[in-house]
Amino acid sequence: MRALIQRVSSASVKIDDEVVGSIGKGYLILLGAGEGDTEKQAEKIWSKIFKMRIFADAEGKTNLSLTDIDGEVLIVSQFTLYANCKKGNRPSFTNACAPDEAERLYEYFVELARKDVPKVETGAFGADMLVTLENDGPFTIWLDTDAL
Repeated sequence: MRALIQRVSSASVKIDDEVVGSIGKGYLILLGAGEGDTEKQAEKIWSKIFKMRIFADAEGKTNLSLTDIDGEVLIVSQFTLYANCKKGNRPSFTNACAPDEAERLYEYFVELARKDVPKVETGAFGADMLVTLENDGPFTIWLDTDAL
């Protein structure tokens, strides 16, 4: 699995001009499932994200976790994290998980997050979404379970 985590002051997602999810301070997580991914990868990447200490303490050092700041999470499915741009000018997405399995893994990841975080919002899997965020820092981290 791959995740792009952005530390945000706020974030929201709209579908057809209707806000379907919004958060205050916390993480916007763009999440993609790759071919061959299982629950094990979802658990591994969520565990890493949840334990990350990327919020500033009183001295400005990134020592605080999501729990320490009572942070919130917005999770948006993003198969394009598996874009392969090696050939030509049009990305290939053949390394992304099949849609049915990707949706199942996305929902599983959301369930994991909801066990640990009081406020978890989502987009809608496969929908055309408009994501708005205020990146705090900016602070953006790329994670891939193959590299964890």
